[in-house]
Amino acid sequence: MTDSKMAVNKTFLYVLHSAMRMSILILVLNLHSCSPQTTSAKKPNVILILIDDQGYGDISALGNPFIQTPNIDQLHDSSVRFTDYHVSPTCSPTRAALITGHHSNRTGVWHTVNGRSLLLERETTAAEIFKDNDYSTGIFGKWHLGDNYPFRPQDNGFDEVLTHGGGGMEQTMDYWDNDYFNDTYLHNGVLQQYEGYSADIWFEEAIEWIDSREDQPFFCYIPSNTAHSPYFVEDKYYKDLEGNDSIPHAPFLGMIRNIDENVGKLMAYLKESGKLDNTIIVYTTDNGTAHGAKAEGHRLDGFIGQGFNAGMRGIKASKYEGGHRVPLFIRWDRGEINQGKDIDELTAHYDVLPTLVDLCNLKVNPKIQFDGQSLVPLINGDHSAFADRIVITNSQRIEVPQPWRRTSLMQGKWRLVDGEELYNIETDPGQQTNIADQYPDKVQAYRDYYDSWWAKISPTYEDQPFIYVGHSADNPTRLIAHDWHTEAEASPWHQRHIRTAVKDNGYWLVDVQESGSYSVKLRRWPEETHLSLHEIAEVRPSLPGTSVTESVESTSISVSKARLNIQDIDEVKEVDPTAEYVEFVIDLKVGESKLQTWFTLDNGETLGAYYVSLEKM
Repeated sequence: MTDSKMAVNKTFLYVLHSAMRMSILILVLNLHSCSPQTTSAKKPNVILILIDDQGYGDISALGNPFIQTPNIDQLHDSSVRFTDYHVSPTCSPTRAALITGHHSNRTGVWHTVNGRSLLLERETTAAEIFKDNDYSTGIFGKWHLGDNYPFRPQDNGFDEVLTHGGGGMEQTMDYWDNDYFNDTYLHNGVLQQYEGYSADIWFEEAIEWIDSREDQPFFCYIPSNTAHSPYFVEDKYYKDLEGNDSIPHAPFLGMIRNIDENVGKLMAYLKESGKLDNTIIVYTTDNGTAHGAKAEGHRLDGFIGQGFNAGMRGIKASKYEGGHRVPLFIRWDRGEINQGKDIDELTAHYDVLPTLVDLCNLKVNPKIQFDGQSLVPLINGDHSAFADRIVITNSQRIEVPQPWRRTSLMQGKWRLVDGEELYNIETDPGQQTNIADQYPDKVQAYRDYYDSWWAKISPTYEDQPFIYVGHSADNPTRLIAHDWHTEAEASPWHQRHIRTAVKDNGYWLVDVQESGSYSVKLRRWPEETHLSLHEIAEVRPSLPGTSVTESVESTSISVSKARLNIQDIDEVKEVDPTAEYVEFVIDLKVGESKLQTWFTLDNGETLGAYYVSLEKM
């Protein structure tokens, strides 16, 4: 080789070596400059745990003196904790806000019954966003945003669905006589009986499903129906609490213990399987405590006289702190969100989805504008975007929302309740002293803000939740009195209302998808009971492993006529007392309509048919 060729080769090797060193340096600098949340090439998994009716004070790490929750405590200790986090005062509205990133009023969900727990079709859910980003999606537990098309979980982005009906066991939307033990649930739209306790089943089935997700990231939503009523749980979880006069409801706390046990099983599985490192875990609840504390005076809004509620006034459904301030824990080991840290800024349920979008770097349709904002800046120490924010929560529970109805407007530590009562919870955490007369300018400023907010959000109330009829995704359509629109405070949402034949009525909003002949069947009892109109349901037998009982005797009625009104049809039929239902065969046209039914009793009284099916023939 000539000297000139050797020189060229040396020069080439030197340049190549330098280039390689520079590339390595650039790679190292790029890795170093990335935030912990974006260093992983593999998308993080997400588990969102939503516990029903557990309040801020129903966790031992947050001060509960009556029970120990070691597994929830361990999650608390290794998470970022949002200590001033607020939800809606009742369950469906919280679920709607959590799953959409919108204020619950905007989603059409401001009640738990009366057709106002149905998530408007225009909404985009977390499951749909995750699915669009190549995630596998699953729900295990309580949906409570609609059990008909197009409101069901499988219509809203969930691949795997295991749920009960409505808002809980013993409700009219749920399978008859489900009682937490060995119940029948909907698995991907098909009724299936399971062995075991409901909360155990949700967590066990979620773990089994997660275990099968090897090649695809997952979004797993576990909204447990416990600790909602009825308070059926095995004796071993609560018997030692009985006799303590400071405890309002021992079985309720027993349910919390069972939840803690299941959280422990889930965390153990994630650790043993190696999935814990790259799984974001979110733990929160849907409203204030139902029975961990008891209010004196007003049953919802009073000061706590028994139990523990972390010094707050009010319980579930209250407009005061105890109704809507709940725990929120977020942990992600690979994202370095695993050091116990409290964040005291004002946050809300509609912040959770934008936060997950941010952490997981998800692509979202730019037309979607969240009401909430990502909590990642707070996690990273930047509080600037939250310094002056205002959060509004309310409990409407009527057909059409009203301004300032059971409302709390919050900014920092200030609370304006119903537009009239002003509290500073930094100096008065129990909201005992109304100081509105001391700060008239502040009260007026908050009222002005609210008026502006109301003017922007109230036009969305005009959108109605129509249940589809004659659609291939859900034919026959089964309508239940739980979803009646009615002027009453609540439609017949509980199975005891059916047993006692409550004299009530209302209408369903339906949207006929295909013109043609339909079979419409009117029932008093759900189809699975096979009871005739005049029969009565048996009292439920005792439950396995628990001394808790809650049985209601059935009332016999004598139905003489049945009536049906929909579109331009108004028909009446005589009733066969031995039949399970009264059937009408009618022709329907495509379009939106109200559907109402009547049973006329021998004594002239009327009530609606609690269960109605419409099948396109």
